[in-house]
Amino acid sequence: MKRVIIGILLSIIPLGLSAQTEQVWHKRTHDIPEISVYGSRPMKDIGTQQTKIDTTALKENISLSMADVLTFNSSIFVKSYGRATLSTVAFRGTSPSHTQVTWNGMRINNPMLGMTDFSMIPSYFIDDASLLHGTSSVNDTGGGLGGAVRLSTKPAEARGFGLQFVQGVGSFTTIDDFLRLTWGNERWQTSTRVVFSTSKNDYKYRNRDKKENIYDEQMNIVGQYYPIERNRSGAFRDLHLLQEVYYNTGKGDRLGLNAWYIASNRELPMLTTDYGNAAAFDNRQREQTFRGVLSWDHLRPNWKVGAKAGYVYTWMAYDYKRDVGNGVMHAMTRSRSLVNTIYAQAEGEYYIGKKWLFTANLSAHQHLVESRDKNIIRQDGNKAIVGYHSGRFELSGSVSAKWRPIDRLGISAVLREELFGNKWTPIIPALFIDGVISQKGNITAKASVSRNFRFPTLNDLYFLPGGNPDLRPESGWTYDAGISFTIGKKGVYSLSGSATWFDSHIKDWIIWLPTAKGFFSPENIKDVHAYGVELQAALSVALAPKWQLDLNGNFSWTPSINEGEPRSAADRSVGKQLPYVPEFSSSVTGRLSWRRWSLLYKWCWYSERFTMSSNDLSLSGKLPEYFMSNISLEKVLVFNWADLSLKGTINNLFNEEYLTVLSRPMPGINFEIFVGITPKWGK
Repeated sequence: MKRVIIGILLSIIPLGLSAQTEQVWHKRTHDIPEISVYGSRPMKDIGTQQTKIDTTALKENISLSMADVLTFNSSIFVKSYGRATLSTVAFRGTSPSHTQVTWNGMRINNPMLGMTDFSMIPSYFIDDASLLHGTSSVNDTGGGLGGAVRLSTKPAEARGFGLQFVQGVGSFTTIDDFLRLTWGNERWQTSTRVVFSTSKNDYKYRNRDKKENIYDEQMNIVGQYYPIERNRSGAFRDLHLLQEVYYNTGKGDRLGLNAWYIASNRELPMLTTDYGNAAAFDNRQREQTFRGVLSWDHLRPNWKVGAKAGYVYTWMAYDYKRDVGNGVMHAMTRSRSLVNTIYAQAEGEYYIGKKWLFTANLSAHQHLVESRDKNIIRQDGNKAIVGYHSGRFELSGSVSAKWRPIDRLGISAVLREELFGNKWTPIIPALFIDGVISQKGNITAKASVSRNFRFPTLNDLYFLPGGNPDLRPESGWTYDAGISFTIGKKGVYSLSGSATWFDSHIKDWIIWLPTAKGFFSPENIKDVHAYGVELQAALSVALAPKWQLDLNGNFSWTPSINEGEPRSAADRSVGKQLPYVPEFSSSVTGRLSWRRWSLLYKWCWYSERFTMSSNDLSLSGKLPEYFMSNISLEKVLVFNWADLSLKGTINNLFNEEYLTVLSRPMPGINFEIFVGITPKWGK
């Protein structure tokens, strides 16, 4: 409990946000600008609750996925099934399917599952990331009952040809490679990025789901212990390619092309409760995904129009084979999924002086999905129908008016409506307001309210067996209120912080439940009340000449209570916290820099999570709280011909034993070393 109290205090005191240069492998500068006191925020951000992820956190090292970045740099819950396995994020006590994710404006949630696997998003492929909490997500998209994650890339701003290469070597036979090639002039910017990661992933862990007996000489049991085992069937090999081309006409028009290809081959680790021989199983998931976005923006002093077109192709295969006893591996499951999505968007902005901003946005997604298990044979000898083949057209449109009648007050109204198939949502309204209470310290209060809807996923509706075409969309009202401040002194320190209260009521929550026929089926059974507090703080201090301390912290309290009707007399889930939703979470990062040396410490904490809707406290009914600490030390060497970087990282510094999902072991202390080079090519 003492560690919990210390962690909470560390996260809620004003902590800091690093002011580093964008290229982490280059020489860092630490000029802390004077904090300007002003009574207005950007018109687009009136009343929004937004968390911007620092560029330094995104570029920290190539082995990080966006799941890792969000774990240590936000207050949202990251649920991971293990290293290099499915990782999802959830805002404010909601589920991963209530989090909308966009990449360069295009929504990338899987239309079958409704969620996004953040372990498949390398942080080095993201140049700008921000979180839109609760009501703020309505500005970008519908369906984000918890919030939205906005990811994007930017032009490299290169002059001539550039190259960057980083080699990483770590525990569990882990190899990470990063290569970036850039070229640019006043009109053109091109960038090619490659990330390749491979690992046996055979880390050791203490298996607390098994016990081994200790015998004396007479074979009497005299004691027991939890055995140390290795992660079995956990190897992975991931390849990511990102090609970007940007063109600026110099006359107000900008064109962009972003193309991202993923090829992944991952074994699925065995459970801690599995006593089988790993050599007798082959449990594997493969994926090939292509995402492409073509964009055009036309800018004028007081208005802007833009258009985007995109395409997503995803092929996923899940194979489960086992030795049936004769040394031959027999395919038990051969699941194949194919997703094709076509995307189009048009948007416009128009300013009237400095007091009014009007925006309009219309986006469309056409999903075509085929899901099949090619190995299920019925008793009559024919193949059973498992899966579905369907499509859905989705249309989302919004208009907004933002008004700043005086410098210290801003009001924004948004109206959104969406079409899913042939079903329209009711009007989705959102209202935002912010105002400067005191110019000294730029103390700003803000509040918002919105309605939102999320339609069932294609699996919810059509999967055979179990899909339920009669499901109702989930709906809810969300209320936010908060206060923030920013102060500082040039060359000495900068300090900022915020506190936000939220309250959300979600009706017709969808959950998959077992049926009497032996399979699961989704139903609208829950009304969920999620509420709580989010705290953020940041501090940057010049301790002495060439010494810099940067800290930031997050803390959240998120009760998420099932307030639906009991399904039976034995239903004990009403009034209880939702499964796998921690009530408390916190994170702290700190960076100490001196000249070209940098020491980074990261810490996060999640409170206990229940694994059952009844919050049963039996042996498997909850996962204990855990703390996580990572530390790294980096040195940048500057030569006339190149910049070199040497970096060492220790993950899980205190060798914490923890789980984020039941029976899915996580690695203990592990290490990785990085060497980076950026030639200067005669600059």
